[in-house]
Amino acid sequence: MKKVVRWGWVSVMALALVGLTAGCGKSDKKKADESTESEGPKVEKVRVEPIVKQEIERDVECTAVLEGYETMNVSPSLTGIIEKRFKDVGDRVSTGDLLVRMDQNQLIQAKLNLANLETEMKRMDALLAGGNVTQQTYDKTKMAYEQAKQQVEFLQNNTFFKATFPGVVSARNYESGELFNGARPILTVVQLNMLKAIIDVPEAYFPKIKAGMRLDIISDIYPDTKFPATIETIYPTIDAATHTFQCKVKIPNGSMKLRPGMYVHTAVNVGKVKVLAVPYQSVLKLTGSNERYLFLNENGFAKRVTVEAGQRFNRYVEVISDEVVEGGEVVTQGQARLIDGVELQIIDGDYQEKIEADTLISDAKEAEVKTEKK
Repeated sequence: MKKVVRWGWVSVMALALVGLTAGCGKSDKKKADESTESEGPKVEKVRVEPIVKQEIERDVECTAVLEGYETMNVSPSLTGIIEKRFKDVGDRVSTGDLLVRMDQNQLIQAKLNLANLETEMKRMDALLAGGNVTQQTYDKTKMAYEQAKQQVEFLQNNTFFKATFPGVVSARNYESGELFNGARPILTVVQLNMLKAIIDVPEAYFPKIKAGMRLDIISDIYPDTKFPATIETIYPTIDAATHTFQCKVKIPNGSMKLRPGMYVHTAVNVGKVKVLAVPYQSVLKLTGSNERYLFLNENGFAKRVTVEAGQRFNRYVEVISDEVVEGGEVVTQGQARLIDGVELQIIDGDYQEKIEADTLISDAKEAEVKTEKK
């Protein structure tokens, strides 16, 4: 009898356990189903601002390499022996200083020939006055005399080389006594007290650039110093490949701080223009590249758009993209969590502040509980 009671009790407990397990399974499944239904499609809470056009002072950034305003290559038109080189690299020169003297043999012969023709011309003048020589013979002698004068002048300029402006010798390729073969200049002289730079400006600003416009030259070597300059020449054609035009900038360099070959940058003010602007924090940068992008609100969904960032002013930055238009909406808060196509829930400023305040309170309470546990 005892044996029967024991088995009956075991059976009752087994049935109760099975019922409990089945009930728990149904409850867990119901909770999972309810959780899945409550989640639904993911929705991100964001804040947006309208895209507007703003008027700004446009500064076009340009870079250039400095050059001497004048450069003189001492390179005779004829080959010959370098009789004497008077200057070396680093030497300063003044206008009229003798730089190089070449072999004078050709010049001496040309001067002797000219002297003979001068005597002959005096004789021809007397004969022509007395009617004892034909006009044809006189003209032929005079032509030879004029050619001799030009030859002497040519050889004079190619034998004695003088500086035509103040500067410094920047290169030397030959020594005194060597044969000049024309491959390279004997000396190179560059002007230092006045420099120039050629800058490239986008073609859109061609009507706005005028000769005489003032700008500042900045070198990274002297980041806190601005060197005043002036646009001297505007080149009349547009480069079809780059869609830019060139301007020659004249830069006084009385301090001698700048040097030819230095890399510099400047900004050309082209007046007021209207541009599309968004808050600068709405523009994100793709990690590992220079690509910039932002998210637009397109009918309640996020649209990722690649943009080119332009000039920054106050809390706004200019953006350039065919997909960004005036009147659209750009995501200004919450954009870091977005992916293209996700659904958006637009919140206003008050609601956003409430969310941030609730988050701070929650974090404070959590910290307090952790402290008590410790």
